[in-house]
Amino acid sequence: MATPAQAQASTPLILSAETAADLMSVNPICIREDAMVQEAVALLTDKGFSAAPVIDGAGQPIGVVSRSDLFIHDREKMPYQAAVPDYYAADELSRAHGRKERGSLPGASADRTRVKEIMTPVVFSVAPDTPARRVVEEMLALKVHRLFVVDGGGVLVGVVSATDILKHLQ
Repeated sequence: MATPAQAQASTPLILSAETAADLMSVNPICIREDAMVQEAVALLTDKGFSAAPVIDGAGQPIGVVSRSDLFIHDREKMPYQAAVPDYYAADELSRAHGRKERGSLPGASADRTRVKEIMTPVVFSVAPDTPARRVVEEMLALKVHRLFVVDGGGVLVGVVSATDILKHLQ
């Protein structure tokens, strides 16, 4: 005999949306291609997003900047670190705990990299009238967490994320 949880789990889920327009979050927050990487970090962190569309000067989507892009960039810009020794001398410990070296200026080593240099330069998109089932199939086939919704003129009007799809399951 099936438990209530097992019976509920065997009930098929139904997507209660007809089109991409029904699924999408409208007016997605974007970041400009010429924004600094620090701005992308602040945007994703402050908003709790895992990625954001990147737009050009005309407002057209040209890519995506994700936390993964930022991690990769951060790792690639780091100089090679020597192996950690088994012990430290007293003067090494004081330097290791945040004391600044004399002569260093605040912001002297600020990252001047632009978002367009680290973004993923691909925009997977659908039209607002794309059937919801097709949106899900596209996301699965492309192995992406979001699809952008663009109108006939190529203007970004929304984004469909995996979370948006989950919100529409009954």
